[in-house]
Amino acid sequence: MAYTAEKPKLSPSIEELRASIPGWGADLDKKDRPAWPRERFDPGASGAHWDFPERQPENYPRERSIEHKFLTPVFGTAQPLAGLSGVIRKYAYARFSEGRAAHWLLLIAADRVNSVEGHVASFVTLHPDNLITETGVLSEFRRHGFSSRFGSRRVDTHHSWMDPILVAGPWVLAGWGAFRLVRGIARRVGK
Repeated sequence: MAYTAEKPKLSPSIEELRASIPGWGADLDKKDRPAWPRERFDPGASGAHWDFPERQPENYPRERSIEHKFLTPVFGTAQPLAGLSGVIRKYAYARFSEGRAAHWLLLIAADRVNSVEGHVASFVTLHPDNLITETGVLSEFRRHGFSSRFGSRRVDTHHSWMDPILVAGPWVLAGWGAFRLVRGIARRVGK
């Protein structure tokens, strides 16, 4: 039938569909619909029972973009701003519009600072981060990490040389700093 002069029948009639497909058109009759007695057809109705929604209380100042007049009625409070990363985020929201690259670059920088703050905070706790298990280094040896990178044209292999520096670098620097601190204290106590 394809590519012929005859025009095919485009859609079957309601009776043909109902005869060939069991249950087809079951909701065509309004009385057969489960919500029919309460159902109203009003395209202009939104279903809201308010003109402006009730606002969530703002217990501490939240960040908001400079192009918005006020916060949305509901907002997240799970991660309050803290530390240097919080200062960077506040500055990004207070100074730059969301349409500016500086806004987003500052937020990315704040994320990086936040991860460093988390690593530093883990040194203070009784359970510091485990460099070997949490970075996935062991899977490089167990799951063919090196062989999957060589001999292929994967894009991520171009920057993989710097991954050990970025992951292990802060730990090596922190260890070196701790060693120097302990050695300095030991020399002063020994005098």
